[in-house]
Amino acid sequence: MTKDMMIKALSDFMVKNKVQTMDLAEYKSYGNDVPVKDYLLRRAFGSWNRVLSQVAKRHPVPAPVVKKEVKKVTPKKTVKKEVKDVE
Repeated sequence: MTKDMMIKALSDFMVKNKVQTMDLAEYKSYGNDVPVKDYLLRRAFGSWNRVLSQVAKRHPVPAPVVKKEVKKVTPKKTVKKEVKDVE
C-alpha cells in the first residue's frame, strides 16, 4: 500500500466518521475498524502529526456542514379595544 493510498483511506475514514481531525488515542480507540493501522502510518510518515499534515495537504477533510434552523416569524395579532364614551 502506497503512502497516497494510506492517506486517502484515512481521509475517507475521517469523512465517514464526520471528524475533522483526531489524535492518536482516538484513532486507536476504533480498534480493528480503521482502514490502516496506526503503527504503519507512523512508520511511513514518521509521526502522527506528519500523518495529519499530509491528510490536510493531499486529501483535505471538509468541515462538517451545520444546517441553520430558520425560525418562522408569525405576525402578532393585535387586539382592538373598544373605547366607550364616558360622558
